[in-house]
Amino acid sequence: MPDGRGGLTTYHCSAQHDLVVSKTGLAAFRTEIGFLTAAKQEKLEGLLQSYKRGPYRQRFTARFASLEPDGEEMVYDITESSTHSFVANGLVVHNCGEQPLLPYESCNLGSINLATVVDGDRVDYEHLRRIVHTAVRFLDDVIDVNKYPLPQIAEMTRGNRKIGLGVMGFADLLFHLGIPYDSDEALQVGEQLMGFIDDEATRASVDLARERGTFPNFAGSIYDQAEAPQVRNATRTTIAPTGTISIIGGCSSGIEPLFAVSYVRRKVLDDDEMLEVHPYFEEVAKREGFYSEALMKRIADEGTVAHIDEIPEKWRRVFVTAHDITPDWHIKLQAAFQRHTDNAVSKTVNFPHQATADDVESVYRMAYRMGCKGVTIYRDGSREEQVLNVGQKKKARDPGAGLAVTRPSRPRMLTGETERMDTGCGKLFVIMNDDEYGAREVFANMGKAGGCAASNTEALGRLISLALKKGATPAEVVEQLKGIRCHVPYGLGPNAVTSCADAIGKALERRYVRGAVGSGVPEPQLSLVEVAQGACPDCGGVIEHEGGCVVCRACGFSKCG
Repeated sequence: MPDGRGGLTTYHCSAQHDLVVSKTGLAAFRTEIGFLTAAKQEKLEGLLQSYKRGPYRQRFTARFASLEPDGEEMVYDITESSTHSFVANGLVVHNCGEQPLLPYESCNLGSINLATVVDGDRVDYEHLRRIVHTAVRFLDDVIDVNKYPLPQIAEMTRGNRKIGLGVMGFADLLFHLGIPYDSDEALQVGEQLMGFIDDEATRASVDLARERGTFPNFAGSIYDQAEAPQVRNATRTTIAPTGTISIIGGCSSGIEPLFAVSYVRRKVLDDDEMLEVHPYFEEVAKREGFYSEALMKRIADEGTVAHIDEIPEKWRRVFVTAHDITPDWHIKLQAAFQRHTDNAVSKTVNFPHQATADDVESVYRMAYRMGCKGVTIYRDGSREEQVLNVGQKKKARDPGAGLAVTRPSRPRMLTGETERMDTGCGKLFVIMNDDEYGAREVFANMGKAGGCAASNTEALGRLISLALKKGATPAEVVEQLKGIRCHVPYGLGPNAVTSCADAIGKALERRYVRGAVGSGVPEPQLSLVEVAQGACPDCGGVIEHEGGCVVCRACGFSKCG
C-alpha cells in the first residue's frame, strides 16, 4: 500500500472476510440474526419486501468456479473401538447424529416398544398415551437425580432440560397389523403414531411445567411467546439407534425393518448353534399351516422370504426384510417420523453391493427434499478391506503332498530377527529365524504374561516351525493366521491386531511375503483381493447395520457410533 512518500510499504492489518448471504438465506439471516444497526436492518427489510415472489430458493448443492492447490493440511480420521469417543479441543466427543446438542449438554433418551401397544389388529392409543406421559416424567426426573462429571454439564443439562423420547419395535407392530413396511399404509401408520407421541409428549411437558416450572432458560427461547406451549423440556422427542436395548427388549430396532426373519444364534459358552425364528412369523407359519424346520432353516440360509413359494404371497409381503426394501421407501418412512420429531431420526438405508454413486446421491437429495435431518447409508459389502495377497493361482494339492519334503537338520546357529507386537493380551515377541532356504523356525513369546495366552502362542510357534520344516511356505502360513479374531483386539485400522495368531501372521507377512527375505519359493506377484470384514468380533457371525449401529443377533454383540 502507499507509504505517503511516493512509494509502497507493507502494513500489518487484521484479516478481512466477506460473508455473502443470498437467495432464501436473506430471509433466514433477517429472522435468525439480523443487523444491530437499524438503518441496515431497514434496508434488508425493504429489499425482501421488494421481491414479488420472494427470493430464489437456496440450492442443496453448490458450484465452484475453479479448484486451486493451496498447500496441505493435516486431516485426522479416527475409529476408537473401546469407548467410541476421543478428546477434541479439551472435550470428550461422542459422535451422534440424532441429538444435536449445545456445548455441555447431555443426552437423555428413552424408547417405547411399539409392539406392546398392539391390541389385536389395532393400536391401543389410550395405553400409548399413558406410556408417553410416564416416560416424559421419568426422563425429566433423570435430569435431576443424575450425577454429572462437570458442573458445566450439570448447569446446561438442567438449564434446558432436553429429553428425547423415541420408539423401537415399529417393524414388529407392522407385522401384527399385517402391513408391509414398504407401503403407503405403513407411512400413514408411522406418521399417525409419531404425531400422537409428539403431541402427548408436549402435553406431558406442559403438565410438568405447571407443576415444576418451565426450563430455567425459557426466557428468550423460541417458546417465550404467547402462542407457544409453556413446556418443561426444550425438546421432547428423538428417535435414537436402539441396537443394544432392542435386543434386551426382544423387539426390532428403532423404526428399522427386520434384518432377518430367521437366523442362526451361536451360544458363546459352548459354541453350540440354534435356529432363531421371529416369534410372530413362527406363530403365523404354524397357524397358516406352512411351518417346518426345513423351511425355517432355508429362510435362515437365504436371509429373506421374498422368493420362497411355500410361503403365501400375503405373508411374503408383510415379512419383508431390510434388503427387500428399495432405498426410496427407507427415506419415505424416515420422513414420516421426522415430521413429528424434535431432533433427528436414526435410520439406515440399505443398498445392494452393485449400487452406484448416482444411487447414493439420489437418496441424499431425496432425504434433503423430504426434510430429514440426517441419513445413514450402508452399501452391502462396502466395509471390505483391500489386502495384499500372493497373485499365484492356487493349484489342487494332494492332502499328503509336501509331507515327504523335509529340510536338512537344523544348523547349530541361525540368523533372524525379533519383532515386538502389541496385542490385546500384552506384548508379543515373534522370533523368525532363517537357514539357506529361507524361513526355518518361529518362536512366539508373550513376555511376562503367563497362563493360556503364553502357552498357546508357544504352541503356535512350534507348529509353524514344523510346517516350515515340512515344506509349507511363509505365505501359506500367513494366509491361515491373518484375520483370526479374538475377544480382545488391539489397535485401529489397517494396523489393528485382532488376535495373537493375527499378530504372528502379520509379522511373518512383513518379513517374508512383503519383505526381501527368501521364502523358499519364487518371488510372488502381489495383487489386490477383497476380503470381507463383516464378521462379529465375538463369535464370527453376520453383522447387521441398522440405525447407525452394528448388531450381531447370533451372540448379542452390538456397537453404536
